Amino acid sequence: MSDRSFRFTHAITRAPAPSIVDGLRAVDTGTPDLAVMQAHHADYIATLRETGATVVELPALPAYPDSVFVEDTALCLPEGAVVMRPGAPSRLGEAAEMAPTLRALYGEVVAIESGHVEGGDILTTEREILVGRSARTDADGVAELARLTARWGYAVREVETPPGVLHFKTDCSLLDAETILTTERLAASGCFDGYKVIHTAEGEEACANTIRFNDLVLMPAGFPKTAERLAAAGYDIRQIGNSECAKLDGGMSCLSLRFTPRG
Repeated sequence: MSDRSFRFTHAITRAPAPSIVDGLRAVDTGTPDLAVMQAHHADYIATLRETGATVVELPALPAYPDSVFVEDTALCLPEGAVVMRPGAPSRLGEAAEMAPTLRALYGEVVAIESGHVEGGDILTTEREILVGRSARTDADGVAELARLTARWGYAVREVETPPGVLHFKTDCSLLDAETILTTERLAASGCFDGYKVIHTAEGEEACANTIRFNDLVLMPAGFPKTAERLAAAGYDIRQIGNSECAKLDGGMSCLSLRFTPRG
């Protein structure tokens, strides 16, 4: 079994802009504090670097309040990158801004040109690419993604994001080649049949979005019962402050593009 879905040499991040206070949010739970977000972001980057990865830090884009959430702009695979077409109109320009950075790192970069897909709806495992239909990702976008990634030998499986959940990965994340952290409401759909699953603790559904990055699992701070479950399962956990990104429906995976380019 390979481990290309969670072992990486590179990550791309983007500094939060002062305009983050105008970022999109499903429910208004308060205005993000930029200084606190910057401190959390620095901790996040330091943790990625702790694994030996090269972290590309891109400058803030004040014209795009949500641009700190770089994951939505692209899907990065070893063979190449796919530039996304975000379903939120205010975020369309973010993908174009990311494309030059990807072209500098990859030999092949392609782009979604019909429908809409956001990276937060994509979970890449060792055996397949799961894509959740959501308010931001539609059938045409999923079909286009399947067509583009087929050249590299990937199988795309369309799944459903639970009602009221922004992105598929709001409710799940990859822990290793066979294991997925998921909320019970998402797992109940059967989309992870054939995988091992660890459920978030009751009342801690908001920590389902973690990332496995090399030997570490980065999870948002403040979810002790789920942290205990992950530690008991043998994972090396790093808890990162996420209070401000959470106000904009952002989590651990949203803040980086993670990959090992083959050239």
